[in-house]
Formats: sequence, structure tokens, C-alpha cells
Amino acid sequence: MLRELFLASRPISWVNTAFPFGAAYLLGGGRVDLVFVLGVVFFLVPYNLAMYGINDVFDYESDLRNPRKGGVEGHLASPEQHRRILIAAAVACVPFLIAFVVLGTVLSTAVLALSMFAVLAYSVRGLRFKEIPVLDSLTSSTHFSSPAWFALALLGDPVGRDGWLVLAAFFLWGIASQAFGAVQDVVPDREGGLASVGTVLGARATVRLTTSVYLLAGALLVFTSWPVPLAGLLALPYAVNSARFWSITDNTSAEAHRGWSVFLWLNYVVGFFVTMLMLWFALG
Repeated sequence: MLRELFLASRPISWVNTAFPFGAAYLLGGGRVDLVFVLGVVFFLVPYNLAMYGINDVFDYESDLRNPRKGGVEGHLASPEQHRRILIAAAVACVPFLIAFVVLGTVLSTAVLALSMFAVLAYSVRGLRFKEIPVLDSLTSSTHFSSPAWFALALLGDPVGRDGWLVLAAFFLWGIASQAFGAVQDVVPDREGGLASVGTVLGARATVRLTTSVYLLAGALLVFTSWPVPLAGLLALPYAVNSARFWSITDNTSAEAHRGWSVFLWLNYVVGFFVTMLMLWFALG
């Protein structure tokens, strides 16, 4: 069972939510304290178990038809495990959520509630935001951006112009990334009767929109204080990666999987350089 929970939490993506919280908390004036430790641990494992585990349960039927599922890009949990995954996700998250309410503020609690609502709304029946084109990208981006929002809300200090620009750029990055990920699934999603930004816009238009949004995210950082504009350059590898499929068609949309595989390891490379910039900023 532990192996099932481990796989359902998508270990390859843990850092994508824990890092934004930790980085925002420290850069926003926080320090390594109880709140920092709780936040990093929560967004490292329990949050991902909830986000991906719930998705695996409610996407089971469509995942069976998706050749990408069953590996690092998506666990294919057997139906008899579904109830256990949902219970484990709740048990893992609730103690942290209670602690954050006690230790936080009205604002931070509201941000946390929005974050958890996005986790549920993306996948659960009756909401299924992942099947509402455009809203699917906005909700997915909220998954990865909201840990940073929550960290800053906990600190309670004004974000400032540079902070808002960084948050906006990160949100745009999240929108573009979800849209690019949808391209590779255009055919299986249509065959399964599922809607997404990719099925509505088509593979080619989605790729071109994705590339443009990545570039816009990088361009926003040009208007921040030094050395933050350097981070804008880190949007270029993502734009180049998606632009390789500029002329893709719906029939060849599965080829975008090559770009998605690059995206998964690109996050670690870019994350390294973001960390170096953070250290430069903190020590400078």
C-alpha cells in the first residue's frame, strides 16, 4: 500500500510545489522556523498525494486508454486501491491544514482554502475543472502557484511591485505548462470524450499559444529590479522546447510527448539556476 501511495504522489513532481513555498517564504522575509518546515513538508508530499492521488482515482477510466499512464507521468492505481488513496490523502493533509489555520491568519487561511479547492475541483465529479477548457489551465497553474501565494500570505508583508510581477510570471508559466501537457493527449482525450484546452484549440494553436505565454512570462520579469530580470531568461528553454512542435497537427499531436519528457527534467535544471539567483539575491 505504501508503494501505491508513493507512486500516486508523483515523486518526480514533489519539488514543483515545495520549492515555490520555501523560496517565497524565505525571500519574503521568513526564516527556517516551524511554519517553514511544516509548509515545505506539506507541499512536498501530502499536497501532492492529494492532488495526484485524487486525479488518479477520478481519471481511472480515461487513464486506461492513455499510453502515458502507468509510469512517472501518471500512476494507474487499481480500483480496489482508490478508496485507500483518498483516505490516505485526507489523513496526510488534515493535520497540516489544522496547524496552518492555527498558526496563520485570515488571509493565509483563505489562500490555503483556495489552493485546496483547486486541488479538488480539478478532478472530482461534479466539478471536473480539468474538462473545462481554459479553466483547466488556470486551475492547474493555481496548483503550482498557490504554495508561493500561501507563503507570502503567512508572512503578511506587502508583496511589492517586483513580487507581483514574479507571481504573475510564475502563474503564466503554469498556464503554459498545463496547456503544453494537454497537446500530447489531444487524440486520446477526444476518443474518450474529454475536453481540454488542447482538444478545443487544436494541437497546433495550443503549442503556439504555449510558446507565446512562456515568452510573455519571461518578458514580465524584465520590469523587475536587478538581478530578477535574469530569471526571465529561464523562460527561454521552455519556449524553445514547445516551439519545436510549432507545426504539429492533431494527427501528430502524440509527438509532443517528446517535449513533455524534456519538460520534466528541464524543471530541475531551471530550478538549479533559480536557486543560484536566489542565493545571489540573498547574499548580495
